Amino acid sequence: MPPAFHPSLVIALIFTALLPLAAHAKNTATPASIHTATMNAPHDVSNALPDTNTESHEPRDNLTDALRKVAPSIDADAMHCATAHGMSPSQRLAVIDYSKPSTEPRLWVFDLQQRKLLYRELVAHGRNSGDNYAHAFSNTEGSLQSSLGLFRTLDTYNGNNGYSLRMDGLEAGFNDKALDRAIVMHGAPYVNADLAHKQGRVGRSWGCPAVRSGIARQMIDTLKGGQFVFSYYPDPHWLAASRYLHCDADKLALNR
Repeated sequence: MPPAFHPSLVIALIFTALLPLAAHAKNTATPASIHTATMNAPHDVSNALPDTNTESHEPRDNLTDALRKVAPSIDADAMHCATAHGMSPSQRLAVIDYSKPSTEPRLWVFDLQQRKLLYRELVAHGRNSGDNYAHAFSNTEGSLQSSLGLFRTLDTYNGNNGYSLRMDGLEAGFNDKALDRAIVMHGAPYVNADLAHKQGRVGRSWGCPAVRSGIARQMIDTLKGGQFVFSYYPDPHWLAASRYLHCDADKLALNR
């Protein structure tokens, strides 16, 4: 079994997307693409992240406190590092924890402005990444493996797997071939709890983060158009090399 997921890595990516928006959070409406139906979807978790006293703290502190209650092991240095690279902000963030088995929900989608968890879902990994547990990852065409790291979502299209979401890999050597490999988010009938119970795992993709067919369109519409998707696994090479997890903030500022 792989090592436990390190919550500070998720928090680092949350703050990459969130902190540039924090000063304006109180005056910003909920994004129009998130409808009431999304919050009531099967397997949707609509619990808000804990509220804080908005009158006694700056918005950034409010969000930090709220996220600490969700993931107490926040690494302040990692958060500072993650916000140093100057990327434009995101309103929503998807996190995939490939260290968990495919039979468990391991995909979370957050509304960062409203501090809400919108989805907690099953997600497939690549056929050659592993059986129930993923353990192998690749950036290579034809590998049929999942890729790790930070992605930015692009547009949608209708393809062989139906309504799909293109994703641009932002980490050279780890996921920057995602567009060439057609690594996209899409729905798939092989991602369902009944199948997972019968065969001990969900079905596997050709490297795409495939989700339940019944939730795919809603989730894709929530994430399209410049949101973040973060795929995690405790791979030593990626953990050591990712600029979004380890960096010199001053150097990044100079290299923007």
